[in-house]
Order: sequence, then structure tokens, then C-alpha cells
Amino acid sequence: MKASKNWLGLTALALLGYQTQAMAQAEQQVSYNGEVGRIINENCVVCHREGGIGPMHLSNYDQVRPWAPLIQLRVANREMPPYSYDHGIGIQELQGDWRLQQDEIDTIVAWVNQGAPLGDPDQAVPVPVLNDPSEWNFVEQLGQPDVIIPSVSMDIPANGNDLWSNHYVESTINTDRCIKAVQVKPRGNAKAVVHHANSSVELLLDDGSFERYGQLTEYAMGKWGEIVPNGVCRTIPAGSMVRWSIHMFPGGLGATAPGTIIKDNVVEIGLWLHPEGYEEQAQYKQDLKLYQISPQDDLVIPPNGYQMTQGFHSFDHPVRIDSFQPHGHLRMNAASLEIFYPANGQTEQISQISNWSATWHHSHIYEPDVAPLLPTGAVLVLKQWYDNTAANPNNPDPDMWVVGGSRTGDEMTHAWIAVTHLDDEGFEKLVAERKAKEDRTLAGND
Repeated sequence: MKASKNWLGLTALALLGYQTQAMAQAEQQVSYNGEVGRIINENCVVCHREGGIGPMHLSNYDQVRPWAPLIQLRVANREMPPYSYDHGIGIQELQGDWRLQQDEIDTIVAWVNQGAPLGDPDQAVPVPVLNDPSEWNFVEQLGQPDVIIPSVSMDIPANGNDLWSNHYVESTINTDRCIKAVQVKPRGNAKAVVHHANSSVELLLDDGSFERYGQLTEYAMGKWGEIVPNGVCRTIPAGSMVRWSIHMFPGGLGATAPGTIIKDNVVEIGLWLHPEGYEEQAQYKQDLKLYQISPQDDLVIPPNGYQMTQGFHSFDHPVRIDSFQPHGHLRMNAASLEIFYPANGQTEQISQISNWSATWHHSHIYEPDVAPLLPTGAVLVLKQWYDNTAANPNNPDPDMWVVGGSRTGDEMTHAWIAVTHLDDEGFEKLVAERKAKEDRTLAGND
């Protein structure tokens, strides 16, 4: 009993200490010309600027100040920056992660609570130097793409039904090459009407028919791009053709939808390639595929109701999961990825997205050192949830029956997953390397 009282006393003191620390942080003066301006410049201005996709400009204090309460609300609720990947669940080390750190969120909240002051006018935050908003996302780290593959131009009306364009273009690749990174980018206002743009690689046969080689990439609204890990090869073969499958939504979708005719709509693929010969050096192949979660024809969501889908996939060899991108339309609002290990009956949660939105598709790219390693027979467990009620802000009509289909008003239930295909030796090597790194880390903390 005495020990219990001591524990309770220590706990009370600890809680008091945390509360005192939180109060001290709240009372500390925060200003735009201090940390706040830096946080906004590094995380918000890339979209909220002249020519950007954000609905208001946030490039300086005068532009930011009128929006301070809304910024506080969106940041505190983790709605901005728009990257809905749950904290504290599964793998957190991601490439291209837009999420703010908790201390950055606390700083923004405290600043607005203090009246959103400018701070010392002589300590102005430097104006951020950013690439042109129409520029490729990987230019700063990789330079310009080695190859750009445009689609056929198409005019999109201001309103009407969904449109699809399926056509072939030459890849201009004359030797087998390994892809380092890939981005799909609609030109100009086309980004507001391109719902998705799938591209596959096909080879022209002697009889004039085409043979599918594999998926090149997938684009959906808001997607940043894909990076292929070092040491593996996602191949685009010599002489290949790219088959575009582009879904467009007249009038647009999202905050920047223009609702006007868009002339000469073109979607481009930018490819950053490894040098010739890299394929011989790479130990393993990577591919990107669509993993169906449940039969699309079975997906039915009642009016003012909910639905959940679940699917399972396994491999007859070891693999590494490099990225996870759930896909749905306007009623989908959450997704998850788990791994079930038959050997011990345990399930591991890898990723969860609890506030998913069709206007921001993200390929969640795991850092190579933590990307899930699956032994032969392990099972991917994919789940997605749908909300067809008025509580869903993306829902255009909660009184409709919604079924699986390709139109924007229909629903889909699948995920795009990039997989590196290993052998037993490679799997054991990666497991041993991670174990050695973990042991070094633990020894360094002693």
C-alpha cells in the first residue's frame, strides 16, 4: 500500500510537471517573424502562392494574418498540409511526408491564441525561394527528367459526364532502362479535371498486336510522385509503347476546379532514369500493381449508410513492400494495410489513413530501412471504409445508392502497391542488416 501511495504521488508530480511545462510553452511569446513564418514558408507556401493550387496566398505576414484562425483550425486538426496518414500507427518513416511535427502544430496554435503578432519588424522572415509551380517535383534533387512522355491533347468541356481517353504513344526509350523516379503531371488547369491517369508499358509484336509488359505508373489527384529504392530496378524496356488510360471529370474536382472549358489538356510522365547498365547491377526487380480489395461488382453502399471492404494477397516468395497508395472516390474515407504472419498467427499494422480524401492521393513511400519485409506466405490485409452520409464533406448526394464502377460518382476498392521481389538469400540478408543496425543503435544508447 505504501508503494502504491508513492507511485500515485510521483504520478501526480509528473502530471503537474507536464502541465507546468505546457503552460510555460503557451505563455512564451510566438511571432510570425520567428518560428511561425519559417513553418509556413517551408510547408504551406509551395501551394499557397501566385500560380499555386492553394485558394489563398500565404507568402508574407499581410497575406497570412487574415487567415490565421482558419490556419490554426486546419493545422490543429491535421487537415493541412493535406497528408492524411495516421500518427502513432504502424510505420512512420516516409519519403515525401508532408505532415507537420507536433511542436510545429503547437507553435501555430499558440501564435494564433496570442493574437497572431508580427514580432520584431527588423527580423523579417526571408522570402522563400521556390521552383515554378508548374515545375517537376523532383527537379531540386534529381534535375530535369531524362524522358518526358506526353499524352494526346484533348479538350475538356465545362460540364457533362465523365470522359476517358485510351491511346498509345511512343516511349522514345531505345535501350532497357531502370527507373529512378517517376512523376505524372497534368499541364496547367488540366490538374483540376484529371481524375486519374494510368500508364502501362506494352510491346508491339510482329503481327501488329500489343503485349502488356507491366504498369509504368499511376496518377490520381494530388499525387507527388514515386521514388524507386536504390539497388532495385523497375524496368522500362527498349522500343516500348506507353498506353495511356486517362479519366477526366468535366467541371473539375477540388478547391481549384475552374468549371470552364480546358483546351489542349495534356498529361505528361516525367522519368528519371539510372545510367545504362544499371539493370545488370540491380539485384532485384520492383513492380507497381493494382491490388484489388474485393470484387468491384460486389461493392454497394446504401443511401445514408456505410460500407467496408477487405482483401488478402500473398506471395510465393519473399518481398519488400516499398509503397502503399489506397484508391477510392468521393465516399471513401479511410484505408489500412496490415500483414498477417501464418507462422505465428500475429497481425502487424503497417499503415492507416483515417481521413482519406479523393482530392489528395498519396503514394506512401516507406524509407528503405523500415519498408515491410514479408517472408514467403505472409498475407497483405487491405481494408477500406466508405461513408455515404451527409457527415462526409466530399459526398455530393447521400441519398444515392453507390455501386462499384469507374465514374467519379461510383466507388472503387483497390490499392496501388510497389513491391520488390526477393529470394530467400536476399530476404535473410536484409533481415540481418536491420538486426545489426538495431543492435548498434541499442549499444550506442547504453
